[in-house]
Formats: sequence, C-alpha cells, structure tokens
Amino acid sequence: MSIANFFANQEIFVTGASGFIGKGLIEKILRSCPNVAAVYVLLRPKKGKCIEDRLDGILNSKLFERLREEQPQNLQKVHPIAGDCTELGLGISEADLVRLQNVNIIYHSAASVRFDDPLRDAILMNTRGTYELIKIAETLKHLKVFMHVSTTYCYPNRRVVEEKFYPPYADWRTTIKLAETYSTESLNILNLKYSDFQPNTYTFTKSLAEQIIKEYKDRLPLVIFRPSIVVSSIEDPVPGWVDNFNGPIGMLVACGIGIFRTSCGEPNIVSDFVPVDIVVRAMLIATYRKGTEESHKQDPKMEVINCAASKMCPITTGEVIEIGTKVIKETPFEKTLWVPGGSITRCPVWNFIRFVTLHVLVAILADFALRFTNTKPFLLKLQRRIYAATLALHLFVTTEWDFRYDNFYALNSFVPESEVDQFGFLQYTNVDYEQFFRMGIRGARVFLLNEPPECSQGALTRMKIYKALHFLIKLVGSVLILRCLGRFLYAKFYATFV
Repeated sequence: MSIANFFANQEIFVTGASGFIGKGLIEKILRSCPNVAAVYVLLRPKKGKCIEDRLDGILNSKLFERLREEQPQNLQKVHPIAGDCTELGLGISEADLVRLQNVNIIYHSAASVRFDDPLRDAILMNTRGTYELIKIAETLKHLKVFMHVSTTYCYPNRRVVEEKFYPPYADWRTTIKLAETYSTESLNILNLKYSDFQPNTYTFTKSLAEQIIKEYKDRLPLVIFRPSIVVSSIEDPVPGWVDNFNGPIGMLVACGIGIFRTSCGEPNIVSDFVPVDIVVRAMLIATYRKGTEESHKQDPKMEVINCAASKMCPITTGEVIEIGTKVIKETPFEKTLWVPGGSITRCPVWNFIRFVTLHVLVAILADFALRFTNTKPFLLKLQRRIYAATLALHLFVTTEWDFRYDNFYALNSFVPESEVDQFGFLQYTNVDYEQFFRMGIRGARVFLLNEPPECSQGALTRMKIYKALHFLIKLVGSVLILRCLGRFLYAKFYATFV
C-alpha cells in the first residue's frame, strides 16, 4: 500500500493546528494525501476571534497558497473543533465528541513551548492535556495511530538520548493533582526541587507526558515522535517557509535587523535542527508504518523516534552565525536598523558588558530619539525580551547532545519507490547550508516580516550608508579611546619622571 493510499478515506484529528508543525502537517496531508476523508483541528477562540475565523486565517495564509492553486477543494475537508488543551476533556462538547467517533489518526502536537511558563500552566497544558486526549482516544473504536509529538530535549541531563523511554523525574498523576490543587505561586516555589532542577518547565512537563504514553502504549497504537529544534522548510510547500522566530532563524533575523550583537555560548558545539518539512514527512511515514504494523511484524516496534539530524549534516553554532551574517549583509531586510554584526563568546562577563553597551545603551538612545518623531519607543522592551530568551536558552547553546536516530533513519526505507519525491527525506540530508540559510532568510522576509521576497535597491543603499556610518563611529571611538589612553600614560609618565 502506498502512503497516499493509506491515508485515503481516513479521518484525522490534530491538536496544535495553529502551531508550526501543526500547520505544516495539515498542508502536507491535504496536498500529498488528497483522498483523506476529513481533518479535524482543535482550536480555541482567541483575541476576539471565533474558531471558524481562526481556521480561515490559517487556511488563507501564505503557507496554503500552493494548495489553493493545485487542490482548492481539499480545504473544505478541514473542520474546526472548539476546545482547549488546558481544560478537562480538552473542553470539547458532547456534540463534537460524537463528530470525532470515526477518527482513525490522532496527531497531538499541542504544547506550550514557552520556557518561562509557570509550572502549573505547563503541567495543565503539556501533561494533563496529553492525559485528557488519551482518555478521548480510548473511546475511539476505529483508531489506528496516536502520534504524540514530544521533543528530543525531554531529558536534558542526559548527553546521549536514545530512542527509548527513560525513568521519570516525577510521578505524572501526582504532578497533575498538584497542579489541580495548588496555586501558581505555591508551585513556583516548589518548581526547581520538584522538577529535579530541570532547566525549564517545558522539558519537565513534556517528559511527564511521555510517561503517560509509556503507560498506555500497550492499550493504544501510540508513537512518540521527538523532533529536535524545528526550523524553516527545505522544500515543502516552498523553500524557506517559517512561522515563528524560534531557533537559528529568529537569531539571524534579530542579527539582520541589527538589534542582536552578542550571545554567550559555545561556538564549536554542533547545533541540532531539522527543517519542518522533513519533520512532517517523517511523521507521515511513521504513521503509515504504525498503521500497517501487521505487515511488518518481523521488524522491531518503533515506539519512540528521535527526529534529529546533527550527525547527518553537522554544523556548529559558530558556522550558523558566520554563514547567516554573510547572507544577511548581502540581502538586507527592509526593516534593518543597523549593520548586522556581533559574535558569540564563551565568557559570560564579556557578554554582559557587550549586552549593556551594544544592546541596552543603544536601545535607550534609540528610544529617546523615537520620542521626537512621535513614534512609540520599543527597542528597550525588545531587548529585555531578547535577554530573557538568551538566559532561557543558555543551556542549549552551551551543550551538545548525542541524539540516536536509528528508528528515524530507518523510516525512509518504508517509503515506496514511487513516492520518494513526495514523502522521502534522506535525499535532503546533504545540505548546502549557505543556500539553506539564504532561503530561510528569504522565508523570514516573506512570512515573518511581511516584506517582498527579493531585497530592494533601497535596502542595499541603506546598508551601504549604515556601513559607512558604522565605520566612522568605530574610527571616532578608536581615536577618542587612544587619545584618553595617551593622556593617561602621559600623566603617569610625567608624574614618575618629572
């Protein structure tokens, strides 16, 4: 059976449909598995928008342009389900539960990926939300696959992470009970001790969710899919598609605008990130593999899959910054405020000094100038967010993990030869990183900054002006420093010998 035929006439339920992976997954299913019966997506009203409006906003986004041109009728197969992963029963009504009774495949990708979430909020969303969906899945008589999207960073204290279950940091039932019983403030006090000093609430609560999956894996057709850092697409549906500022693309955008000039980390560690379309393809193959498990009884079960690629095509953090800075200077953004630059340093003291001088002081001066143009100041507030983000990510830019990925690598062997172009992913492992970042920055320009895909002549001209001013400021600064140093040395010499 081909992969596309396996998905034919199947009903699919997706949580996290408004997220990066969720959007890419829905688009790929509708375009490459055109005979799918229905795709139900869990959405909650947000910012005054009802779920129908939110779904329209997703389906009318630039991501779905190719699908709207090639197979517009398939957009009618997506149906919103009102709910919230932080509520009991996911907040799904009885009527909607009846609509879901014929669901064959569940993708649970909903999660709060904020590292600074209060422990209580993260438990209710990431841990209890998984349990509530498991209980719903137990009522579905036609369920073939339940895929839980986790993360390779669930166990950050382990430098080698294999495709298997690990002992829990805490009991998931007790943890859910604590979140239901105690206040946010009380749990924040217990956070570090209770979570065994995990770096953030995200990794801790996602690891607990895996324990739920482990407990139910013999009762339901469950698969844990662990992607590493998910970045812009390499091909599907277009090269460079991205919908958030997380990971290296966000760092390069901030660098390209000129507001991010220093970071504390280890430039020689190998960064592990995977393009979103490779993640989605692997998810579909793993679903096909699990759904046709009877025909693969001679093979070991793939209950846990580490979707990591650092060994396939390694690149260091320092190389990411070097290549990205080069590309951005050649194709600057329209919103660029200054010359892209800066670097990564191992010294936290030096990084703090550079942050205060190059980030904070410059932001204060710029915001002061903006007040005279009747523009609302924003740079200092933005720099606070950047600083908080760099603190939260410190462990992940100073540590290198060894993610074992035998199950992930083997997935490609299950792709029928006729569908390699549609679903295979090993053909993309020999990445030309300069070209990849060019497309990623182009995607950031289009999908994040709402700029034209090509760099304008005006942006190139402004970059030349910024470079000249940057050189002039450095020259004047160097002269002033040398002059002050000369006066100091002269005073010392004069006091000693005269």
